[in-house]
Amino acid sequence: MTLITPTYTLFDFNKDSDISNWTIVNDGVMGGVSQSEMIINDDGHALFTGKVSLDYNGGFASVRYNPKTIDVKAYTTLVIRCKGPAKQYQVRTKSSTDERHSYIQYIDVSEEWKEIEVDMSTMYPTFRGLKLNMPNYPKEALSEFAILIGNKKYEEFALEIDWIQLR
Repeated sequence: MTLITPTYTLFDFNKDSDISNWTIVNDGVMGGVSQSEMIINDDGHALFTGKVSLDYNGGFASVRYNPKTIDVKAYTTLVIRCKGPAKQYQVRTKSSTDERHSYIQYIDVSEEWKEIEVDMSTMYPTFRGLKLNMPNYPKEALSEFAILIGNKKYEEFALEIDWIQLR
């Protein structure tokens, strides 16, 4: 007997994608000067690029997506098909738009296209870079998905994303 894992496509980027629900949030919200943007490139993939600066207590760049709240009880894994220069990023989720904290897990990106899997049960709560003494991601609802780069160093980045799924 074969079990079929349900799949939900959170976002499938293509040349006609409307990315107006994706928002850039950089360290400028706290005085930093990091810069980033997300566009759809000529191949129809999202391209999240920029420069992270540590000046003025900065140090991160992020892009956030706020779909209408999704019931995620049937899923265990976030899967991101992406590539870029070898760097570490954070995948971030929220169960509710009212939450101030995010649930995070780190991913390592490589220069070849790769499907990176994140076990949602390992995503732990943080707020402003501090791990909170709370349970991990409850996997009931998803109301925000984000990718953040903040490796405590000055760096340029370019992350190309094909699609994001729940499995």
